[in-house]
Amino acid sequence: MSEHVTIKPSILYVGTPVMLIASLNPDGSPNLAPASSYWALEQMLIIGLEDGGQTIDNVSRTGELTVNFPGPQLWPAVEAIADTTGKNPVPEAKTPRYTYVHDKFAAAGLTARPSDAVAPPVVKECELQLEAVVRRITDGVGPYSIVEAEVQRVHANEDIVIPGTQHIDPRRWQPTIYSFRHYFGVGTEHGHRPTTDVPLG
Repeated sequence: MSEHVTIKPSILYVGTPVMLIASLNPDGSPNLAPASSYWALEQMLIIGLEDGGQTIDNVSRTGELTVNFPGPQLWPAVEAIADTTGKNPVPEAKTPRYTYVHDKFAAAGLTARPSDAVAPPVVKECELQLEAVVRRITDGVGPYSIVEAEVQRVHANEDIVIPGTQHIDPRRWQPTIYSFRHYFGVGTEHGHRPTTDVPLG
């Protein structure tokens, strides 16, 4: 086995799921933004959102969002809006990289579908969609804010749900994994926890 070396990476996205966050602009139109800083505790989502963008402004104002998980085949749609912002004019700190786009759904080639419990839409093409309401926002974490949101509805394509259960089949559901600025799918299963709800085999 090779020796370890001490390094200082510019990012620590060792492998996190890609999300598309939908929120509502002040004029009622939907905004869509990719994100990849995420984890969950039961029904609570903890999401890192960049300060100075339209998404954090919208989420702070309305207290609602949807979190949509694209499959690996949708990575071009994610990348199509990765360097866009719904904020006009573009904040000075973002001008070297970002351009203003009002209709992010169109720019990504994706479809907004009405939600059940919150005002922002879900993304039709994403097989897993979460509707959530904000419970707390902690700002000033570097250039980011931490959003804690409670899930109100979960929508899953029937093809990834184990028939007759409330469980996602992880052998059929393929999230997009963002690892050091590269997009991946999930590979071969190597094992499972004894407490899994999914039948083995």
